[in-house]
Amino acid sequence: MQLFYNSEISTETKQLTFDKIESRHIVRVLRKKESDILHITNGKGFLFDAKIIIASDKKCIVEIIEVQEKPKPWDYYLHIAIAPTKNNDRYEWFLEKATEIGIDEITPIICSNSERRNIKLERLEKIIQSAMKQSLKFTLPQINEPIKFGDFINQKNEGALCIAHCEDDNNKNLLKSVVNPSEKTTILIGPEGDFSPQEITKALAKKYIPISLGESRLRTETAGLVAVNLVSFINE
Repeated sequence: MQLFYNSEISTETKQLTFDKIESRHIVRVLRKKESDILHITNGKGFLFDAKIIIASDKKCIVEIIEVQEKPKPWDYYLHIAIAPTKNNDRYEWFLEKATEIGIDEITPIICSNSERRNIKLERLEKIIQSAMKQSLKFTLPQINEPIKFGDFINQKNEGALCIAHCEDDNNKNLLKSVVNPSEKTTILIGPEGDFSPQEITKALAKKYIPISLGESRLRTETAGLVAVNLVSFINE
C-alpha cells in the first residue's frame, strides 16, 4: 500500500483536491490515472480509499469511496521531550525512527548545555509525516514548539515522569521498573553535554524519576530511540 497524507480530509469529505505539488507527484511521477485508487490518511486514525476522477498534474481530484477507522496499534501514550542535537540530521533521524516504532508526542527542549536552540518546525513535521506514511501508520505524532527546560517541567505532565541523565547516581531506576503498561509516560532526554546538575535537581523536585538506559554512554538521538523501543517492548 502507498499511503498519502492530507490533514484536511475528514469523515464528512466527499471529494478532495490535492495541491499542485502533490498533484504533480501523483500524476507525473507515479503515473496515476482516472479511476485509480489512492489510500489517504488524515493522521487522526482514519484511512480513506479514494478514486481519481480528474487526473490533472495541476489539480488532481479524488472521490472518497470508503472510510475505515484505524486506531493506533498501541494503547499507551509516549511523550519524549528531547533536546535538539548539534547536527540536525541526527535529530531528524530520531524523529523518523521513533515514528516508525511508535510515539505519540515529541517536544524539543532547550537546555543549559544545548548547542542548537533554533529548529525549523515545518521541516520536522514533514519528516514525521513521511515516516508515518512509510511505516503505514494512521496516527500522526504531535511535535510541539521548542520550549525551555524549566518551562517544560513546570507544566502539568501526567503518568510516569522520567529523566535519563548521565550523572553517576546509584538511585537510577531501570525504565522497566518505572513504566507500567498502558499508561502515559514522559521521558526527558538531554543534549550532547547532558543535563546540568541544576536541571537534574529541578526535575527531581518536580517528581521526575531518574532512569538508566543501560551501561553505555549514548548519543542524544540514540538515547531517545532506546527509550522509545524500551517503552514499546514493555507494552508488548
